[in-house]
Amino acid sequence: MPMGKLLMLCGLGLLLVGALLSFGDKLGWLGRLPGDIRIERENLSFYFPLGSCLLLSALISLLLWLFRR
Repeated sequence: MPMGKLLMLCGLGLLLVGALLSFGDKLGWLGRLPGDIRIERENLSFYFPLGSCLLLSALISLLLWLFRR
């Protein structure tokens, strides 16, 4: 892969991560999808966003597939 394309892809990835961090609080549904595991007890809180991870993985795979075409 030429260096220019690699740098553009890394820049796009950083832009997406920055946008997610900036506007993540407005995406209230992310992290509360079906399949996300949340256990809250008296002195224990465990959270594993399985459904959210699967959704983000599918979106990232779709984007990478589109960029390869």
